[in-house]
Amino acid sequence: MRIDPHTHSSCSDGTDSPAALMARAAEAGLDVVGLTDHDTTAGWAEAAGAVGSTGVALLRGTEVSCAVDGVTLHLLAYLFDVEAPGLTEAFEHARTSRSTRARQMVELLAADYPITWEDVEAQAAGAVTIGRPHIADALVAAGSFDSRGVAFAGPLATASPYYVRHWALDPVRACELVRAAGGVPVAAHPRAASRQRRLVPDAVFADMTDAGLAALEVDHRDHGPAEREQARELARYLGIGTSGSSDYHGAGKPNRLGENLMPPALLEQIVGEGSIPLVTA
Repeated sequence: MRIDPHTHSSCSDGTDSPAALMARAAEAGLDVVGLTDHDTTAGWAEAAGAVGSTGVALLRGTEVSCAVDGVTLHLLAYLFDVEAPGLTEAFEHARTSRSTRARQMVELLAADYPITWEDVEAQAAGAVTIGRPHIADALVAAGSFDSRGVAFAGPLATASPYYVRHWALDPVRACELVRAAGGVPVAAHPRAASRQRRLVPDAVFADMTDAGLAALEVDHRDHGPAEREQARELARYLGIGTSGSSDYHGAGKPNRLGENLMPPALLEQIVGEGSIPLVTA
């Protein structure tokens, strides 16, 4: 069974609609795909509607914005009840903060680059969550950079003077909220040092495990061999599972669907512990 549990649609910072994402998952030979847009479940219904025509099962999820002591960490939340209190409110808070942060960054960038907020909105094309990828796309469209990646390595980097932080949940609290909503939390790319200067300490992952963390995403494009082994060893120490994913964003990144996969045993655990089912044909 080929399971890619971490992808993004145009509802956040991907370039494919949820239905198009499902079609591409079928073309990639996937059996199950996880739709995990940032801080939103807006794409779930459309993706679920494409399950029958594509034959690809849908693992419903969200990538939750978290941070501890100024260090960003993303948490994949699977199969939770969207009606449960707490988690949905956190998503709304994060989306509002991301939008405010994006506007502030555009104001700073506009002093040196030909970019406006209207340019960013045009690139977002109705996305529920507007973030740095849309700013990057606007900079590319303006001719300032050749690609999202180059823009992220320059003015959109966390160390850049144009960078502005946004509100994010404490990761331990996030695990508690996901479990309270009947969901299953998995830490996304926990050793992706290229994304920022510092990493979340191991002690935080231990506290997250006590709060219900099910696994670490080990096999990821942003993890080299050393980082994968570090993450795998940490998961062994914590007594939790390991996962893998593409973190696919469509045309926005080079990540390919199915380039890393989730073990079927972990999917079985998530389905067994989640409060809503896998969507199957």
